[in-house]
Amino acid sequence: MLNKPVLVESLIVFVIVLFVHAVVWDRYSWCAIALAIQAFYVQFKWDRLLQLGGAVFQFRTAANSGLLPASMVIPLLGIVMKERCKSAGIVYFERFGIVVASTGMLVALFLSVIAVGITKPVPTNTCILTGVAGSIIIYTMKHSLTVSEVIEVLEVLLIFVYLSMILLYLLPRCFTPGEALLVLGGISFVLNQLIKRSLNVIEGRGDPIDFFLLVAVVGVVLLGLFFTVLFIFMDSGTWISSMFFHMMTAVLGLGVIMPWLYRLIQRNPLFWLLQFLFQTQTRVYLLVYWTFLAASACGVVFYQNAKRSSESKKHQASTITRKYFHFIVVATYVPGLIYDRQLLYVAAVLCLAVFIFLEYIRYFRIKPFGQTLRHLLSLFLDERDSGPLILTHIYLLLGMSLPVWLFPRSCAPKGTLSGAGALVPYSGVLAVGVGDTIASVFGSTMGEIKWPGTKKTFEGTMTAIFAQIIAVALILIFDSSVNLNSSYAWVLACVSLVSLLEAYTTQIDNLLLPLYLQIMFMA
Repeated sequence: MLNKPVLVESLIVFVIVLFVHAVVWDRYSWCAIALAIQAFYVQFKWDRLLQLGGAVFQFRTAANSGLLPASMVIPLLGIVMKERCKSAGIVYFERFGIVVASTGMLVALFLSVIAVGITKPVPTNTCILTGVAGSIIIYTMKHSLTVSEVIEVLEVLLIFVYLSMILLYLLPRCFTPGEALLVLGGISFVLNQLIKRSLNVIEGRGDPIDFFLLVAVVGVVLLGLFFTVLFIFMDSGTWISSMFFHMMTAVLGLGVIMPWLYRLIQRNPLFWLLQFLFQTQTRVYLLVYWTFLAASACGVVFYQNAKRSSESKKHQASTITRKYFHFIVVATYVPGLIYDRQLLYVAAVLCLAVFIFLEYIRYFRIKPFGQTLRHLLSLFLDERDSGPLILTHIYLLLGMSLPVWLFPRSCAPKGTLSGAGALVPYSGVLAVGVGDTIASVFGSTMGEIKWPGTKKTFEGTMTAIFAQIIAVALILIFDSSVNLNSSYAWVLACVSLVSLLEAYTTQIDNLLLPLYLQIMFMA
């Protein structure tokens, strides 16, 4: 029997795909539509495998596979990036958008083939659809990509395969298949870009802050893999192991990551970072303000744990309490977006590295703070944190930061895109910081009419749409660089569709919603 919420979620994704391609129709549109149709059918095969326990790895059980919404993100992002850079006349990034779209399609197709291959009996109709979609995608790639671009796409696919086998084995129940596609696909692409740019550093292409992002992401992932393998043979909870952890972190950071970054930016990374952070008085004020907000967030954590009495050890923080952090993040990002986006870019990278490093300390029980972090963060767990890692706060940071990191600065000569594209950096603030927060708060407190098959309410969704429209109006008032050029109807359609997707998706909305809103704004 088909799951009605999954059908509605799929319908919303199909509508978004058609909306985007109604604006940017080209040869890749046929590929995207074919991919969406086959992903829709394969998604139910994945759901059946998860229900029967027939999947090779252990996935998060409190959600459906999420293959369709995840499969469309990277291809659509590449297509809209290609169109924006084509209209700006930036050929290099136009070709880069084509590579991104092709990579996303091939990785999503690979995940579909895996599901079809391990389903018993073999689903004939789904196999035919997957074959047709694969043929259309490969034919289009053959006539669109150069030999070097084909090699690059295959490199990312190879990295994705090996990375999936390693991380899905080491981190059971942390992802759904769709979330694994997004997260591991993104890491694979970042790793391939870092290798490519390291080998071609003489060309001098790229901004130092872009290199900083690539090295930071790859560095923390490699650090985690190294210690995971190491602590198979050692007890990570002892003082000796903890001292070794801190020592090896310093060695890898100063001996591998720093020289790698030095090779890319051709200057001392520490001096560059300090000079960058304190370059202007505005940046100093922002850093002081963000430090105050970080201290406030820590204060919320300590205060909520202090309220936990000995009689209520199983007490968990309420939805409204968890949304405090959403409000703090909005208060963090909005001033950065208005006054200094480059500083926000770098600060978000630093914050991501710190979050992941603290999660390593918690996961491995590294002394002296590992057990304390386990106790403090256990209060804020929800059903999505069913694996060994706590990822919801990292997903929140990613959801707010990805629109800033993925903003095509080179294709926006004046620092902003025209029309609704001017709101692209605000996608995380609108979708997660405002929309998701307001929907949860009002839906849980005043909502009575539930969307069929879900726990989400009609009142929460409508309030979220209204709140995002108000937020857009405030952005227009306070950010002079944003000019919608009469794109108000498109902005309303984008916000409404993404809010409906939030009501029906069981995936990590902090990660999925900002990406879809960014795609629609860029279209």
